[in-house]
Amino acid sequence: MSDRNHASARPASKTLLNLGNLPPKQMNFASDGSASYPRTASRVDPNNPPWPAYRGYHEYSFAHETMGKRLPTILGNAVNDVILTLNQQHDEEQITDLLACMDRMNVLMKELQANEKLRPIIDDEEGDVPLWNKAIAKYFKGKDFMNAPWLFAEAYKYRRLHECFSLSRYWKNYDVFFRQKCDTFSRSGTAVFELSMRFATPQKQDPKLSHEEAQQVKKLLFLELTQVSLWGNATDLSLLINMTEEDIKKIQSTGGEHLASTEKNILGNHLNRMWDLVANMKGGRIDIVLDNAGFELYCDCVYADWLIQSGIAREVHFHGKRIPWFVSDVTRKDWNWLLNMMVYGFLFPDASDAESQSLRQLGKRWKQYVAEGKWIYEQHPFWCTGYTFWSISTEAPDLFHYLCESDLVIFKGDLNHRKLTYDCQAPTNTPFGVAIGPLANEAGAPPVVSLRTIKSDVVVDVPLEVSQRLDADEPGWRISGKYAVVLLSDEDRKKQQSAQQAGANAETAGN
Repeated sequence: MSDRNHASARPASKTLLNLGNLPPKQMNFASDGSASYPRTASRVDPNNPPWPAYRGYHEYSFAHETMGKRLPTILGNAVNDVILTLNQQHDEEQITDLLACMDRMNVLMKELQANEKLRPIIDDEEGDVPLWNKAIAKYFKGKDFMNAPWLFAEAYKYRRLHECFSLSRYWKNYDVFFRQKCDTFSRSGTAVFELSMRFATPQKQDPKLSHEEAQQVKKLLFLELTQVSLWGNATDLSLLINMTEEDIKKIQSTGGEHLASTEKNILGNHLNRMWDLVANMKGGRIDIVLDNAGFELYCDCVYADWLIQSGIAREVHFHGKRIPWFVSDVTRKDWNWLLNMMVYGFLFPDASDAESQSLRQLGKRWKQYVAEGKWIYEQHPFWCTGYTFWSISTEAPDLFHYLCESDLVIFKGDLNHRKLTYDCQAPTNTPFGVAIGPLANEAGAPPVVSLRTIKSDVVVDVPLEVSQRLDADEPGWRISGKYAVVLLSDEDRKKQQSAQQAGANAETAGN
């Protein structure tokens, strides 16, 4: 029997091999990411994305700035909002209940600043608790705010913020960001009326135009309104914490000249491919996975209105968030507020009678779309989890199959883009259809578009020479919002399906 205590039983420190006949080492491997490949599907999970994840301790990334500075600032502003509300209360039970919410917010702040481990979500009778706690137990046990993937840690912080209120008696649905969202939209009058004065009256086709001419006019309108919806994302409250009215006007410029000049900043530009997809679409279903409330939502609605009027879509499904999320994301409360304030509100005291009337007329038509079922607002719990959209078919199969019924699914904004692409360090020349994985290659997956102004590190479907030049000349380009992408999965999806079909045909022929 072996003696485990004898010196000879100790593990060998090193084994030396004489490998003089092996070929010499090669030193010319690409270091720019162009030769790297993603992990295979079986090796991908929330803690191990297809390429390395961005994490809070990566000082070179925007994740570090977000986790260390932006999130504590946002949480501090949220506490200040609660104090404003607290000072307006008169009922003692509601006051003490709100104070308990503040206590939980202060605990969250301490955990965030001390970089503590991610604990399970307390059962607050929300349907997403099992999804969150399964992910924490399976993939993030022992992880803290800084070493968990940035995407999950940031989403976790907003779910914990919701928990501060969902455990209360009177304040379960309190939105600490609502006041800020409303205020920002009320300071967007110039851009709001720029659009309402153009689109309050339904568009009529000139009967003198030939079919080809009418189609060209339709194409130009589609391209411009897609850009309006794209650049509406420039107003992101989680990134622009302190904005003046002049700042808002600059980033919301919607004039045609501005749009023409900004198209050069769309680094991955599939606008014409989008048009090819919808050009012959009649009475289709289009889904828009929303991003920001306020002016961006308003732009999305202008876009959806035109899609209905043009006959491209018979119905548009808007997907929002069930809880306050990433500061400015759309909730049902934001949706209802926008439509009702357009019709009944007095948000813009300096507006002319014509401007006010155009906004009311637009709002009334949109409310009619809702009443007729042409516009449908929805809020699936999956959108407010820490999972990326690579997991949608496994963690929310009902939502995946529902989206598969759509003719086109448009994902708005930076967060949705991060979730589409697993928010990892993929080479910038990675094709969009590869970067979004299952949403491009699973059977029945719908065509997917990402309309995104670039405000975080992950960038795909942009040539390496372009990203390398910008890295050298404009080191902050990935977080500035100056650049954008309009990316469509359909072409990549068709190529994959054609390859699969060719393989199946070859196999059949071989048999």
